[in-house]
Amino acid sequence: MKIYTRSGDDGTTSLPGGRRIPKHHVRIEALGSVDELISWLGLLRDQKEIYGYRDFLIHLQSQLMRFAAVISSGDDRDVTEKLLPAPESVKIVEDEIDRMEKELVPVDYFIIPGGNIAVSYCHIARCVCRRTERAVLRLYEKDKTTALAGVFLNRLSDYLFILCRRISSDHDIEEIRWQV
Repeated sequence: MKIYTRSGDDGTTSLPGGRRIPKHHVRIEALGSVDELISWLGLLRDQKEIYGYRDFLIHLQSQLMRFAAVISSGDDRDVTEKLLPAPESVKIVEDEIDRMEKELVPVDYFIIPGGNIAVSYCHIARCVCRRTERAVLRLYEKDKTTALAGVFLNRLSDYLFILCRRISSDHDIEEIRWQV
């Protein structure tokens, strides 16, 4: 089977079930953003400083792939029922945040991203996650099946911020405090 079909040359793409929509449709924007976030998490996961967090990042990527399947399926109840992550998926992320945050010094200031390539990739993933959340919330206005995805992405961006801090802490990387 060839990777190219030429059917999208007219600016449309097909959803599961065969329905075609414009490539600039809010559903495709959300789907593309989730796909990009999955890839950024993969790049982050490949950094040596991330070793102890690798399995959880794979778990997060898997959850995002489930959300992507639900987003692409539109109103296909079978796909939604089979693949939509359970509401507990948010609690799992919260528990991991709480576990990681226990050993960190609380911050009441903004941190300038950077200090190490893994920390920088993590900050980029956090920003992409925030953008993805906005894209999914735009879709939510039309498709309520994406509600949990918005909550999950909101928590995921919090997790990524804490992961940035943990990488810095674990590897004695200075966090640069933003000065006004």
